This record gives sequence, structure tokens and C-alpha cells, in this order.
Amino acid sequence: MNSNELKDRIAVLYSLEAPSEEQEKRFRRFIETRYGEGYDFRWEKTDAFPGGFRLEVGKEVYDWSVGGRFQQLRDTLVKVPTRNGNIIPLIKETIKEWTPEALAQEVGVVTTVGDGIATVEGLDNATYGEILVFKGGARGMVQDIREHEVGCILFDGDEEVSEGSSVHRTAKTAGVPVGDGFLGRVVDPLGVPIDGLGDVKEDDYYPVESPAPGIIERQPVDTPLETGILSIDAMFPIGRGQRELIIGDRQTGKTAIAVDAIINQKGKNCICVYVAIGQKTSSVVQLSETLKKHGAMEYTIIVDASASDSAPLQYIAPYAGCAMAEYFMRQGKDVLIVYDDLSKHAVAYRTLSLLLDRSPGREAYPGDVFYLHSRLLERAARLSDEIGGGSITALPIVETQAGDVSAYIPTNIISITDGQIFLESDLFFSGQRPAVNVGLSVSRVGGDAQTKAMKKAVGTLKLDLAQYREMEVFSQFASDLDDQTKNQLVYGQGLMRMLRQPQYHPWKQEEQVIMLVSAMAHTMQNIDIDVIPAFVKDLLQMFEEEHPEIGQEINSTKKLSDELKEEIISIAKKFADGYNQRN
Repeated sequence: MNSNELKDRIAVLYSLEAPSEEQEKRFRRFIETRYGEGYDFRWEKTDAFPGGFRLEVGKEVYDWSVGGRFQQLRDTLVKVPTRNGNIIPLIKETIKEWTPEALAQEVGVVTTVGDGIATVEGLDNATYGEILVFKGGARGMVQDIREHEVGCILFDGDEEVSEGSSVHRTAKTAGVPVGDGFLGRVVDPLGVPIDGLGDVKEDDYYPVESPAPGIIERQPVDTPLETGILSIDAMFPIGRGQRELIIGDRQTGKTAIAVDAIINQKGKNCICVYVAIGQKTSSVVQLSETLKKHGAMEYTIIVDASASDSAPLQYIAPYAGCAMAEYFMRQGKDVLIVYDDLSKHAVAYRTLSLLLDRSPGREAYPGDVFYLHSRLLERAARLSDEIGGGSITALPIVETQAGDVSAYIPTNIISITDGQIFLESDLFFSGQRPAVNVGLSVSRVGGDAQTKAMKKAVGTLKLDLAQYREMEVFSQFASDLDDQTKNQLVYGQGLMRMLRQPQYHPWKQEEQVIMLVSAMAHTMQNIDIDVIPAFVKDLLQMFEEEHPEIGQEINSTKKLSDELKEEIISIAKKFADGYNQRN
């Protein structure tokens, strides 16, 4: 028998007075009945347990002091349900019928601590994801289970945790408070407000890790979630319940697309959750002020795990944000959640894994990093009408290095999501913003997430742009071009210029339809390229002032009849001819 086994077969009774001979016999009988023979029974005098005693048998503890029995009663009352909204009679019944029991508590001991990680011995029955409470009140979560110890990530830092301190199980999985009170607030991944606006009253408590909805619980993605960004809504539409990746190099406008999508949800009965992972605090403050300025903060929750926060908090942040989104989805509401960004999330998880002595695999990431993001993004869904019909639409953001979409984390998330919007550095620096690469971007939901009006208006836009990109490359090497090729280049340049869109200026759907129908009919062919942004603005203003019934019909019916399309083209051509003369 090794030293650990000998240590485990010791029973120690802590009390102010020594047990009588009869009491000692009863203790020994209790130990033999529950744990078998061969235990060394000892008594130690202490005044730490008034009104009772504490019995430690190996790694398990029986607290029969006043505090221990009170805690047992409190745990019982927590489980009491309400009766017609009134809990008082049930509490009275519970207290009247309650009798304390000899319940074993597992108590562990910290063996090592540092860098937000604690190793604990003595918690043989601890489960993955369970919350542990350390002496002093610090909280942690079981992240690694080994034969004789568990690895735990610390949420409150490791300053208050020291080697040799005791650890208690809670038998609860990690969770966050949720509710309507969080709308308009900035909170940390534990649901604690960090915006200085006071406490938040929660409505419920949701686990940060929960199973994704099953196939039977889902319905097809066929309702558009409009971003207000013409290039996306026209060519790579996003549906409610979809997962669309935003991918590109640093400083190419990835967050700008997500923010514009949030701003465009104003008045569309859609809750937004923005999860900032590893961002500068100043950037999150600026984003919060931008959303307030555009009236979007009132339906948005910001979950911030900044670059100065520990790796455990950055790791838990997207799951906490998803739990808050699930609360609204289960109420039948539509939610848009942005994860900015999952590259930093993967780095935080890699940090935890290496500190937990897990073997690194490809590019130093642990082998389960794919499961890390798949179990998060699978929770985005559109629920069936039988269970409310709510939805979570996910916009994960991933940062690439020098446009390399074949790296480990980008390829992982591309294979999980339903399409990607690829932002190209060269396009961004040439002034094309948003810098969407038409060739590498895709939406696997496609036209299913578009209205009939938008689908008809788009026509061959993607094909025309692809042809223009090919001709543009060819024209750089050709000295003499025929008129047809020149016209095609001018047409393509006009389309590209029309797709440029100022930040924080989302287009309404009827405006997008009018712009597309006009452009695809070559009405802008003779407009100078530099004047096209002003022309589009004036064109839309003219339609709103002189032909408001066209926009109203598109908005109400979501359809575009042949007659209406011809009318738009006729009006746009007439306006373009007059525009050239005026300018």
C-alpha cells in the first residue's frame, strides 16, 4: 500500500470535546459500514466547529456543525419550486419536514497554482466543466481530469489561491445570469457589469455550455437577416439561423461589417450580442459609444474579455455570450451574435492547454481546438415554430496572416460555417470598402435567404463582376482594346464603385433593389466613375421624393414585378441623362 492509500485510510474527528466510548463505537461502526474496515480513527480538539463536529474520512467530509447543517438546509431551499408564483408556503413545508442527513462532501487540496491554472488533488468525483470554490471565495472550472488530480482554470485570478488551500465541489456547471436587464449593458464573461451603470437584475441562469438544438428542433434557414451592406445582401445573403464567417487580414474592415449589421437591426425586432475577445478596452469603449450614437445599444449586449483579462476569461467569453443569446432565442426572438474574434479565442485556449500540460498538435494547437469552435457555432440555429421559432445568427470573425485562408484555424472554422465573407487587403487599400472579394466569398444558403425582389434585382451581378476582374487583369498587358471590352471595363468599374459604401450607412432593402436594377440596366454607363457615389445618392433621393410608391411596394410585397422593374429602369435612365447635362 503506497503513501497516498495510507493517507486515504485515516478518519479524523474534529470537535471541542472528546467523544465518549459509546460515541466512538458509533463513529467506527458508521465508517466500517460505508467504507469498510482498516481505517485509523483519530480525534483532534478544535473550536472551529461550534454546536457539532466535522468528520473527515479519507477525501470525504461530514460537516455536522451548526454551519454545515445550515448550508445543507440552504441547498435544500434552493431547489424548492414555486406554486402559482408563491414560494412562501412551500418554504414553510420544506423547513417543517426537513431533517439533516449525514452527507459526504468532497474537499480537495491545491497542489500547484500559477498563470490562472490550479491543480487540485482529492476530488475524485469532479466532472468536466464543474465549478469549484476555493478557500477565500475564488471560483474556478474543471478543465482537465487526470487519474489522481484535476486541472482547474481560475476566473478570479490566482492571487487568493495558494498551495495547500482547500477546494470544495459545487456539483454545478459554469453558467451566467441572463435576462432583459442586460440589454444596453457592457458585462464581463461572468455577467458582471463593467460599464459603471450599476447592477443588473437577472431573470434566469443559463449554463455556458449546452447542447446544440437537434435536427427535429430546427427549421430551414429561409428568412433574410439584412446587414444593410449592398455587396453582402446582394451576393452573399445571410439568413436568420445561419453562421457566416467574416475573414481577412488585420485592419481590413472585419469589425466594421459586424457593427454595420448590428446598426441595421434597428427596428427589426432583433437582439444583438457582441463578444469582444482579446480586444483593447479603448476599442470596446469606442464601439459602445458608436452603437449609442446610432441608437443600437438599446438592443445590444457587449460581452468584453479584453486583452488585459486572463486566458480563462477570454476562453469562456463566447460561450457566455451564446448563453445570453440562447435566453432570447428560447423566448422566440431573433438574435445576431458576433464573435470578435475566434483567432484570439483559439490562442487563449492554446495557452490554457499548454499550461495544463496537454500535448500540442498542428501549429502548437491542441487536437480538440476544432471541437472548441464547432460546439460553439452549432448552437446557432433557427428553431421550429413548435418551440417558439427563435433564432441565433452567428457572425464569427477570424484574422488571417497575409491572406492565408489555408492556415489551421481559418480552415477549421470555414468547414464549420455556412459560408464566408473574405476581405482582401489589396481591395481595402485601393479604396474598395467593404473590401469583399467576390471570388473567395460564398454563402451556402444563397438565394434561400433573399426576398424575391432582391433575388430578381441581383441578376448576373456576381458573374459580371467576375468577368470584370478577369478583363481588368488582361487589360494591364494589352495596349489596344476594342470598344466592347472598354465598355465592359467601364461597366465593371461602375459596379465596383457603386458597391463602395460609407461605414455606419446601411441601405434599406428597397434602396438596394433600386440601385441594383438601375446599375444592371447600364443606366450608369455614361456617368463619370468619380461621380457615381453622388449620383446614387441623388437617384435614391429622387425616388423617395418623387416616386415613394415604388419603395413602398417593394418593402411591403418583397416582390419585384416585370412592370415595376421596367418602370425603375425608365425613371433611372431619364434621371441619368438629365444628370449628365446638369453636371
